[in-house]
Amino acid sequence: MQKPLVSILIPFKNTETFIGACLQSILEQTYTNWELLIVDDNSIDSSLSIVESFAKKDFRIKVFKNSGSGIINALQLAFKNSTGELVTRMDSDDVMKPNKIKVLANNLIQQGKGHVALGLVHYFSLNGIKAGYKSYEVWLNKLTKIGTNYSEIYKECVIPSPCWMLYRDDLIACNAFNPNRYPEDYDLAFRFYKHNFKCIPCNVVLHDWRDYSHRTSRTNEHYAENHFIPLKLDYFLELDFNTEKTLVVWGAGNKGKFIAKTLIDKQIDFEWICDNPKKIGKNIYGKVLRAFKDLETIKNPQSIITVANKEAQIEIRNYLNSLHFKTIIDYVFIC
Repeated sequence: MQKPLVSILIPFKNTETFIGACLQSILEQTYTNWELLIVDDNSIDSSLSIVESFAKKDFRIKVFKNSGSGIINALQLAFKNSTGELVTRMDSDDVMKPNKIKVLANNLIQQGKGHVALGLVHYFSLNGIKAGYKSYEVWLNKLTKIGTNYSEIYKECVIPSPCWMLYRDDLIACNAFNPNRYPEDYDLAFRFYKHNFKCIPCNVVLHDWRDYSHRTSRTNEHYAENHFIPLKLDYFLELDFNTEKTLVVWGAGNKGKFIAKTLIDKQIDFEWICDNPKKIGKNIYGKVLRAFKDLETIKNPQSIITVANKEAQIEIRNYLNSLHFKTIIDYVFIC
């Protein structure tokens, strides 16, 4: 019995240095029933020529040119032209492990619809990986190993953008890649969460994630920090904000101020706490900042924590645990 067809979606732009290795890693997959929908997003280098040379040698590779602009438009075009029962995404500068499609497909088939198959990722770079990226890799893989990705969804993107697979029907159900909202990978992770697609645990490294100085996630304005906080806050207010609780904002840095200002604009009442003695008692936007220990006097709180310092986060989490507070239900880190 033939395995289901897997559609692989790839947008690409000016990745001539890496795209050949990417395509070769797809050709070397042990799972062979796949189609590749690869979309040129207005490249000005030799990327398209390289892709076309691969397509001439393998009928499974189908090349398109983006009539619009940007990754989301390219993904929409790729998905529109795909026919696979199972769908995954790949980045044109990364490399698949030979068993990637096989492991993802087998896990998804075994669990059925309403699930998202994931794999562990490994960052690599010719110049070495910086501590921040390594920390993200370790954190992300720890969640994926036990399938608890959503427990930290307001902190960072918990679904690796080039290492997931879903049934087509589920992608359609969550209206994937619509509307045009960046960062599109994080938005998609929230859509999976919103539709309660269960994360399938995986303890196998399936994807080599390349880092370099001009990678899109580093240079494109759509992936700047000012896009992440509004996305997180909007989904929190839609999905997890409990109007029967007292909303509490932790921290009065730039992120805390942005969230406070947004809540005020939305006419959502909240308490504001921090541990900076210079700010406690100050009036900002008409709100007087209270000491963080006041949390114990606030009735039925639900906290948005904007503190980014890793050590401080550990202390805060230990403190909240001592109060028997639960993640998502009683607090989220949006930082």
